[in-house]
Amino acid sequence: MSRIVYVNGSYLPEEDATISIFDRGFIFGDGIYEVSAVIGGKLVDCEAHLTRLERSCGEIRLALPWSKAELVAIHEELIKRNNLDEGGIYLQVSRGASDREFAFPKDVKPTLVMFTQARNFVNAPTVKTGIKVVSMPDLRWARRDIKSVNLLAPVLAKQFAAENGAQETWLTEDGVVTEGASSTAWIVKGKTLITRPLSNKVLPGITRKAVLAFLDESGFTLEERAFTLDEALEAEEAFITSATSLVMPVTTIDNHTIHNGAPGPAALRLREIYVDFARKGGALG
Repeated sequence: MSRIVYVNGSYLPEEDATISIFDRGFIFGDGIYEVSAVIGGKLVDCEAHLTRLERSCGEIRLALPWSKAELVAIHEELIKRNNLDEGGIYLQVSRGASDREFAFPKDVKPTLVMFTQARNFVNAPTVKTGIKVVSMPDLRWARRDIKSVNLLAPVLAKQFAAENGAQETWLTEDGVVTEGASSTAWIVKGKTLITRPLSNKVLPGITRKAVLAFLDESGFTLEERAFTLDEALEAEEAFITSATSLVMPVTTIDNHTIHNGAPGPAALRLREIYVDFARKGGALG
């Protein structure tokens, strides 16, 4: 049976879903997106994703005509109509459709598109083995804190990973790791988790925020600072966080085995806490 998707106020089969060829998301990448996880048929931290959506839209001066409650209701309806137990819901809002001119058009209505993707998050095979990461220079623009649909650089980074037998790419700039192509990068030294502080250089990860909320429960402390690839190679552990990977151990970086080559206790403990949080309908707000 075809997926039911949402386009501008209508729920319809995916093969019937269309948007204008003049949509600015298509023409210019003039739009913002979010991906919320669904585990056990429940949204995971959707409110936090929608708060970030509002912030990103504000940064590009795109006024949202929908309330958070309305957007949550659409998420929940898509879960119901697609009988989604585990996976993600992709949301994209663009400035709307208008003849091609760079400056913002006047009196244009934003385009809202949402769809589900069934995926195996909790019992992903890579949890037992850890994932492989490769590195490459960060080619992205200066406002990585905005969750823009301009994803050509991450696409090239993910393709680089795929061509090198890896699942993620860590992007580097000025001698340090910025973040993953679609994730937050972490290393572990002793009982200390190390990740970059928030700035325009990195996306404010929602799963990152959850991990920080779990510090007391997990028994780890936090050090927010940049780290080099060489430091990562010598770390006791490495892992990534994102809405779709949750907390995922990294066991290889640039063909170098991290520590003993097995998923480490910090990543596994944090993942355990996060999955329990998600199954309870996790919401940090």
